[in-house]
Amino acid sequence: MNPLLSPDVQMQLMRPGQLEAALRAFPVAYVPFGLIEWHGRHLPLGNDALKAHAILVKTAERFGGVVYPPCWFHAGFNLDYLVPVYTELFQQLKATGVRVILGVSGHNTDGQIDMIDRALAPVIADGTVVGKGYWEVTLSFGPESSTDHAAKWETSNMQFFYPDCVDLAALGAGPLAPDMQPPDGIGGDDPRLHASAEVGRRNAELASETLGKKAQELLLSLPEECRGFEVPAISPEYWWLI
Repeated sequence: MNPLLSPDVQMQLMRPGQLEAALRAFPVAYVPFGLIEWHGRHLPLGNDALKAHAILVKTAERFGGVVYPPCWFHAGFNLDYLVPVYTELFQQLKATGVRVILGVSGHNTDGQIDMIDRALAPVIADGTVVGKGYWEVTLSFGPESSTDHAAKWETSNMQFFYPDCVDLAALGAGPLAPDMQPPDGIGGDDPRLHASAEVGRRNAELASETLGKKAQELLLSLPEECRGFEVPAISPEYWWLI
């Protein structure tokens, strides 16, 4: 278990009473998305979802709400099959009493956000729930919060959250191929020169802050009668699973 990430907001680690209390206080669910993908020889293949999940845990720690486990199926799959699956997930979160659903992708492509928003569309259509897809730095993008591919920013995130998964020595000492070309597949500033845990910490701080404020804003955008947790209880009489 990562000591930087509280178990008290991660749905897979929460007890029923914790889930109920969290949703009564702030009925928001954060759903991280990513994939298994090359991220240089020095980073874990699951970088994108791990990054998004960790940032969302920091969001929930500060603002409230709960974080669903990472979703690893992505826009590279057949969306005719995948979008309905994610719609069903969002419908089940809605039935659990969630009023705001933030789908946050650490894989920064337009297709990921389109996938999330398509899946959310039928869930939010009745106006009782609101939801939106974002990249993890959509709202915080700037000099201290950005992204790349396995370079300064993504390496810094992993150095902060999962340092044991980073091996910069695997990159060797020679020049890196430019523009994500083989054999390195890295796009951005050389992580050996520019990455650090402190850069990752600040990036996560800014990203989590802006996502939390957006969750607050979205909740307040709902009619007042739709902002509360309406499930009688998280107990077998009323609820079983998501």
